[in-house]
Amino acid sequence: MIRIVIAEDQGMLLGAMKSLLSLEDDMEVVGLAKNGEEAIEQVQSLKPDICIMDIEMPVKTGLDAAEALKEEDCKVIILTTFARPGYFERARKAGVRGYLLKDSPIEELVHSIRIIMDGRRIYAPELVDFVYEDDSENPLTERESQVLELVSEGKTTKEIAAELYLSAGTVRNYISTILDKLGVGNRIEAIQRFKEKGWNK
Repeated sequence: MIRIVIAEDQGMLLGAMKSLLSLEDDMEVVGLAKNGEEAIEQVQSLKPDICIMDIEMPVKTGLDAAEALKEEDCKVIILTTFARPGYFERARKAGVRGYLLKDSPIEELVHSIRIIMDGRRIYAPELVDFVYEDDSENPLTERESQVLELVSEGKTTKEIAAELYLSAGTVRNYISTILDKLGVGNRIEAIQRFKEKGWNK
């Protein structure tokens, strides 16, 4: 019997997936979670074979949870509607076994679970194609990336200047260049773009 935990923040979808997977003779849904933190707790306490997770969840995302569960003996399948290269790259590095589109038919998910239990990985071609089509490289220099990383940690211009032994004016120039290169209007958008593209790894 394949023991499964499902993590999904939309109650109706969570219930529907549980009902549909429970119809399979070789599958049993042993736990349900509404966010990434609950998913981690359920996997650690229930020791399922498979954990199916939505990517966008409150408290912790599916990717955060997958990274936290990397050492656990549980195969993680991420379901997503987001074809974003940064997401796929993070999922791959977290050892996720399946990366599938949320709107795929349930039969596809069932088939994927069995394939993954056989030790293989399965990534939706639509998501993988998107990743390799978007082969844009990080346009920021190492120092610019470093500055943006510190901005994302919530540090002020003054704190960044002190940490990198630069003047506050130089840091402001770096930030201005970063916004231009990323084609965004403010620091928050810059951090978001940087993470979406997976350039912060």
